[in-house]
Amino acid sequence: MDPVPQPSLRRTPVQQRSAERLARILDACAELLDETGYEQLSTRAVAARAGVPIGSVYRFFGNKRAMADALAHRNLDRYAERIGARLAAAGRADAYSAIDSVLDEYIAMKRTVPGFALVDFGVPAPAPAPAPVAGASGGEATEGEATEGEAAEGEASGIEATRGKATPAAIPPADANHLVADRLCGLLATHLDRTADDALRRKVLVGVEAADALLQLAFRTAPSGDPALIAETRALLYAYLAPSLS
Repeated sequence: MDPVPQPSLRRTPVQQRSAERLARILDACAELLDETGYEQLSTRAVAARAGVPIGSVYRFFGNKRAMADALAHRNLDRYAERIGARLAAAGRADAYSAIDSVLDEYIAMKRTVPGFALVDFGVPAPAPAPAPVAGASGGEATEGEATEGEAAEGEASGIEATRGKATPAAIPPADANHLVADRLCGLLATHLDRTADDALRRKVLVGVEAADALLQLAFRTAPSGDPALIAETRALLYAYLAPSLS
């Protein structure tokens, strides 16, 4: 199975100490997402929560979207690890229990993992830009100015004010579902001794898209997920996916 594409860090940690600092930054980002929401998140607040200098954050990330993107990639890696461990523990190759693993581990992360409710496997879309004020001069934001959704502290969306380097765009939710589907297709095909061909990848992608929409509804309806809507999601995945996995 191909690994999920990794976020483009400005600097890849080599030493353990650097990797631990990156982990603290992402942990702090996740905690603050729950406390303040994405729009109010700032790199300065993350640095303070993580107990690191602001320069340490910018060493890895150009702006908060890049940081949230890295958190989303870490979430996907951990989700895959949880599913893989559960499938290995189950032992038996059964399509219905495999679907249960995929669904139950996602719900468990949604309920317990910090920041997951806002950034699961993709970064929220930026908030719409405010309407222009009459008489205000037009023009695009320049280097060093904050663009929509970024705190006005030198975090330009896509451009770092301090170095003027382009920052790779974060993965939007639509593309994130493709990454999730590819990872799940590999896990399920390996466990159930199936071929991860285009037909199965398409089936899994449709299942991911449908489950994503239904689970969003379930968690909008009730903070811990509406049980009836979760049951409907499970029934849909059983009916649609199980025949292709059996």
